[in-house]
Amino acid sequence: MTRIAVVTKGHPFDADAFFAVFDSFDDVEWVDVEHPEALDLVRPERAAEFDAFVMYDMPGVVFDGSGGPAGTADPPEGYIEDLDALLARGKGMVFLHHAVAGWPASTRYGEIIGGRFHYTPARWDGIDLPDSGYRHDVTHTVDVLDPDHPISAGVDPSFEITDEVYLFPVDEANVTPLMRSRHRFVDDGFYSADLAVRGTRYSNEGWNHPPGSDLVAWTRQEGPSRIAYIQFGDGPETYADANYRRIIHNAIHWAASSP
Repeated sequence: MTRIAVVTKGHPFDADAFFAVFDSFDDVEWVDVEHPEALDLVRPERAAEFDAFVMYDMPGVVFDGSGGPAGTADPPEGYIEDLDALLARGKGMVFLHHAVAGWPASTRYGEIIGGRFHYTPARWDGIDLPDSGYRHDVTHTVDVLDPDHPISAGVDPSFEITDEVYLFPVDEANVTPLMRSRHRFVDDGFYSADLAVRGTRYSNEGWNHPPGSDLVAWTRQEGPSRIAYIQFGDGPETYADANYRRIIHNAIHWAASSP
């Protein structure tokens, strides 16, 4: 039996529908760990309770509801260093959907994931970028690039999924591509995250973004730790999708098998 901590908080989601994904796995024991309690998972004695972590959280992004831009909060002092020490001990992690926006004040956190969704203009890989883009309820075709990878086991070689898609930077030079979307990742088909936070949802007026990556799933290695990012995961329709559930199930076992 594989034991995982599912880390949440910072972004709204349908909890019953999302947790039903993990209830459907008969070889996975899971527990929901919310922030701020989740910060303790970097401690060796707490991390030892679990074989891997599934990150569905969005820490460090501050929405004050005033109509202004999203703010940022720094990780607690020493947290990123403790996270690096945890990865050096071989703890695997699966990052899902909005987790790619977590801890925006930490460059290192984005490096660990391999990408970063920005709620405000930011600098990534030496380039100044605008805020990232989003679009809900997009039905798009996904192609599996490596059918022999354990995360791809039992997944259709190409499949349709209806979900929220992101326009954001991916460090393609330092990730191993696993799945690509045939969707068109250019700014005229997305909405500005910053405008949405400021109260104008579903708008891209005056907003421009460089063409984005079509990667929607990738893996990385941090020392002995296996890292996966899966971009899918916005709501109940996605949670119930058979391919989505296979991908998450496979990713958990792959990450938990870190040497």
